[in-house]
Amino acid sequence: MSVAEASPSTPDVAADMARVLERQHQAHIKDGPPSAEKRIEWLDRAIGLVVGHKEAITDALREDFGNRSAHATLLTDVSGSIGPLKHAKENLRGWMKREKRKVAPALLGLFGAKAWVDYQPKGVVGVISPWNFPVNLTFTPLAGILAAGNRAMIKPSEFTPRTSELMARMFRSAYDETEIAVFTGGPEVGAAFSKLAFDHLLFTGATSVAYHVMRATAENLVPTTLELGGKSPVVIGKSADMKLTANRVMMGKTLNAGQICLAPDYVMVPKDRAKEFVSAAEGAVATMFPTLKDNPDYTSVINQRHYDRLMGYLDDAMAKGAEIVVLNPAKEDFRQQPYHKIPPTLILNPTDDMKIMKDEIFGPLLPVKTYDTVDDAIGYVNDHPRPLGLYYFGADSAEQDRVLTRTTSGGVTVNDVVMHVSMEDLPFGGIGPSGMGSYHGIDGFRTFSHAKAVFQQAKMDVTAMMRPPYGEKIQKMMDGQIKR
Repeated sequence: MSVAEASPSTPDVAADMARVLERQHQAHIKDGPPSAEKRIEWLDRAIGLVVGHKEAITDALREDFGNRSAHATLLTDVSGSIGPLKHAKENLRGWMKREKRKVAPALLGLFGAKAWVDYQPKGVVGVISPWNFPVNLTFTPLAGILAAGNRAMIKPSEFTPRTSELMARMFRSAYDETEIAVFTGGPEVGAAFSKLAFDHLLFTGATSVAYHVMRATAENLVPTTLELGGKSPVVIGKSADMKLTANRVMMGKTLNAGQICLAPDYVMVPKDRAKEFVSAAEGAVATMFPTLKDNPDYTSVINQRHYDRLMGYLDDAMAKGAEIVVLNPAKEDFRQQPYHKIPPTLILNPTDDMKIMKDEIFGPLLPVKTYDTVDDAIGYVNDHPRPLGLYYFGADSAEQDRVLTRTTSGGVTVNDVVMHVSMEDLPFGGIGPSGMGSYHGIDGFRTFSHAKAVFQQAKMDVTAMMRPPYGEKIQKMMDGQIKR
């Protein structure tokens, strides 16, 4: 019997998902908002799963990618998952506290009226996680989801089947299905999952898929957080330390072979420093990866489809006149290989009609554009969809301020790339085509909570004058308020 024949059909999975969602909703209503101790217990279980399965996670991701750096997995998917969970565990008691607000007019407060915000669990949160960092982008949002007192249903990516099945087993071993449940499967399962009447849905993935997710969630008016991507630019100022800049940019571009939503997608460098950047990038790659083809530290492209897509970008760019610089220190032949590795590659002088400048790259290819003035670079960024990240390199504080204030992006890292996502106390999210909403730290707790406004009136009947019959007292009060 084939795997397809042995697997339950999509209607069966859809019915099972609906059943589990109902069970989770009922458990949430029956048990009420969980205590801080219960939330900490949930978080501890999640930490224990990641710590206890670190070798299995590393092996599964290596198999799913063909070759994926074990140390990169430990850095991003293992340690990178534990950090947010521990941060939530340490801070959730403070996050849960009732938040006092001012009473207006102040006279009501003098008579004993009060106003506050209670942060309540929303209920059941759906999580659709992607393939590039499948463990991190499942467990990191769980930090905020569990800290806020919610239950969760998870649909991981079919592009990393071994890792998805591993996570399903992990969660089954530590949580009842009324707490956390995982459903694996292809696009049909994902489509059915996004149609469920969650209390909130988090989708991390491609912008093209996000349109379909939002249409589905609109049917049930489900609050939706979208973590997408886009073409995150690097603006290199005239004052930048070029060697340090290239080291950090190429680290961000080669980590996970550039398969990162925040990976630098193109570089903008002053025209008179372009050759310097290319030379420094060559040196950076040679230092990190003296060899590439059989180097376990250099990750493969996830599958044949994405390999073909990336090679198509290169073919299109070459056909339209771009200069291609392959950063291949050992001059290895990649035509015959057991994986889908592509050497880090610079595309010089790209034009906007090239496919590589239209789509998010999600691979180890890096276009390099030149500019005359920083305002030219700012103008180029602003002429394109708002990105998830923006990176500025330089020692000129006035120029830095101009780049940051005159552009809009989900987040910014100055003098490095990607690193703002690792700051637990900063919100992470996009804007426009790069995303909607944010999470991480207290912002995740609040995203997955309902901020319930509460007003408690004073015992004295201070609003008597607002009831008919109206007279001189209310007229005087209105005269005092309706003025400049």
